[in-house]
Amino acid sequence: MNAPAAPSTGTPWLGYGFAALGAVLFAAKGILIKLAFAEGVDTLTLLALRMGLSVPVYVAVGVLAYARERQRAVPMPAYAKALLIGVIGYWFSSYADFKGLETLTPQFERLILFTYPLFVLLLGAALFNMPLRWKPLVAFGIAYLGLAVVFLADFKTGGGDIVVGALWVLGAAVTFALYQLLAGGSIAVMGAPLFTSVAMTGAAAVILMLFLLTHPLSALVVSSRAFALAVALAIGATILPSFLMSAALSRISAAANSTIGTLSPVVTLFLAVLILGEPLRGVDLLGTALVVGGVGLFTIVDRRR
Repeated sequence: MNAPAAPSTGTPWLGYGFAALGAVLFAAKGILIKLAFAEGVDTLTLLALRMGLSVPVYVAVGVLAYARERQRAVPMPAYAKALLIGVIGYWFSSYADFKGLETLTPQFERLILFTYPLFVLLLGAALFNMPLRWKPLVAFGIAYLGLAVVFLADFKTGGGDIVVGALWVLGAAVTFALYQLLAGGSIAVMGAPLFTSVAMTGAAAVILMLFLLTHPLSALVVSSRAFALAVALAIGATILPSFLMSAALSRISAAANSTIGTLSPVVTLFLAVLILGEPLRGVDLLGTALVVGGVGLFTIVDRRR
């Protein structure tokens, strides 16, 4: 495959800001999902509510973006590619992430998902002929040491369920990394708003189809608290960060965008303590410090290449 198109470098600091704000909003996702699960909502129902509430916004933004981008004469294959990227990067990644949260704490889920820059590096080398250097791998060795610290502590109490949950979220991290790599080229062709709208609409269509195949429509009738959580999940942890991420990727590289997310695990850790009443364990602080430190080291090494 060819390497993804390079993003525009005209306003990199704005891109950094978009990436940071998107990371903070994404950090709240696991908290909202855990609260919804506590209301008795299952994974597919919550995903269907999330995407069903999001689709009208994506369609509206997509129509406006299409009207604005008509001068670009975007080819039809670009739309098909955007749909496919959405299915890979948002449908499966979201489903795997939600499944993992059935058994993992939000802070551990966020730590695993946060290692997706490693897969950006590995998949970039394997699929897009990007250079693979050993120094970043050392940085990610530190990050995965942090994951191991938290995993071993949680495994003592959760056993096999923790392993299954961790594998689900690891799968989410891999597909999310692939989304990051594939999105850059499509954004360059379509523009960030139009690409995001098409990709997310494709993901939503698959999620809603799977829901209808496995659930009655009556399953969408949930408690008022669960519905409010789904609305918050749709707006604050789906619509806003997805557009922010695409806007960031139009200005900075996938590697830079992925490493700016160092805020995310820290925010999730403290939200879990404040909102869910999770204990602030020393092992969580140590694991978070190692993961954030490892990914932060990757950022420094990557900028010096």
